[in-house]
Amino acid sequence: MQRLANSMVPMRIGRPLSWLDALQTAMKRRVADWFQALVTAGSDPADTERERLQKAIFMAGSCAGLLPATVWGIAYFALGFHTGALTFLLYTLASAATVMFFLRTRHFAAARFLQLVLVLCLPFMTQSALGGIVNSSGFMIWALFAPLGALMVQGARQSLPWLAAFMVLALISGGVEPRLEQRVAELPQSTIVLFASLNAVAVSSLIYGLLRYFVQERERVITSLAEANHRLQAEEERSERLLLNILPAPIAERLKSDPHIIADAFPDVTVLFADIVGFTPLSTRLSPADIVMLLNRLFSTFDELAARYGLEKIKTIGDAYMVVGGLPIPRPDHAEAVAEMALAMREAVTRFVSEVGDPLNIRIGINSGPVVAGVIGINKFSYDLWGDTVNTASRMESQGLAGRIQVTPVTYERLRGAYCFEERGVMFVKGKGPMRTYLLVGKRSPLNSVGLEA
Repeated sequence: MQRLANSMVPMRIGRPLSWLDALQTAMKRRVADWFQALVTAGSDPADTERERLQKAIFMAGSCAGLLPATVWGIAYFALGFHTGALTFLLYTLASAATVMFFLRTRHFAAARFLQLVLVLCLPFMTQSALGGIVNSSGFMIWALFAPLGALMVQGARQSLPWLAAFMVLALISGGVEPRLEQRVAELPQSTIVLFASLNAVAVSSLIYGLLRYFVQERERVITSLAEANHRLQAEEERSERLLLNILPAPIAERLKSDPHIIADAFPDVTVLFADIVGFTPLSTRLSPADIVMLLNRLFSTFDELAARYGLEKIKTIGDAYMVVGGLPIPRPDHAEAVAEMALAMREAVTRFVSEVGDPLNIRIGINSGPVVAGVIGINKFSYDLWGDTVNTASRMESQGLAGRIQVTPVTYERLRGAYCFEERGVMFVKGKGPMRTYLLVGKRSPLNSVGLEA
């Protein structure tokens, strides 16, 4: 029995404590929800964070002042100071009316001005009705909420006139103090001290509460702005990456600073066109997902090669790939860099075919010369090249051989000292007529420094 009784004690004690904790938590949540609803009652969805905070401080301060004014009014009425009690009633009614006016009309500037006037003038009026500074226990200290409130709901500069007005009224109150003491019966010293203590406690509590709420909300706003700024930076970086995937970095910078037509003439570049041979028949046997996956894997390898050799990818069209060397930043070795990439592309396709087993090959054409480059379009704009050099490079690819790299005489003359070629002979090139073309074999070794053949 004793063991059973001992086991029941924690249960009897635990249940009320658990119920009390739940009740306290619910009450705290209820009070917090009520307070939040109160201070945000005057906010509009279009308000900035600063405007929302100012309106919240206005609502919190206006409503917080109603309770002490009511208590003070009842107390002074009970002590027989009916005129002073009437000023408390007047303030309570006028302050409540100002809040209702704001909630009804949303004229924040007018409601803010009226409330600050009430907070500034009513304490001095009440102090006069109670017989001066001493007899009212220094009630004018409540008027300090006018410059303090202006500081929080308007700004530092706008609060200065309210502070000056408070100082002027305080000096006037000191000047008329002797006359006021003679008109009203003096309160007992103990009562004066009691109300002075109450004034100090109430004023300091309200100031602390308002400042605490102001600081908390300011920190929340700062945190929110920091998070928004972080998200904005992330979006800017993402947009920057997307832009750099479309345009060369120097062109992207120019487009951001001057969004007008961008067109440049480059007197000497090397253009490469490549086409995947056998891809069209293969695409009839593959699913759409497999086609895209295959091309993405292969062209991603080409993109890595372009980055490695410092070349600029221009575009892909279907299973064709276009790259250029010598722009937008000119370089003297553009032909050599393009030749190196062409050889690396051919090797990459060979490795790819051995891995996947699909019958694919690559056909590459290269030409060197002047081009015009620029950004075209408004939606889905692109950086492209124009000119005879581009057209001829395209013909070198389309009229080339599978697995070979065909170049024009201009490119051949640039590369013949460092690379081995095979002469293909004279062929008719559309738009150009008869032209002698060459097939790039590889880089020339030190042991083979002369001759056309590899």
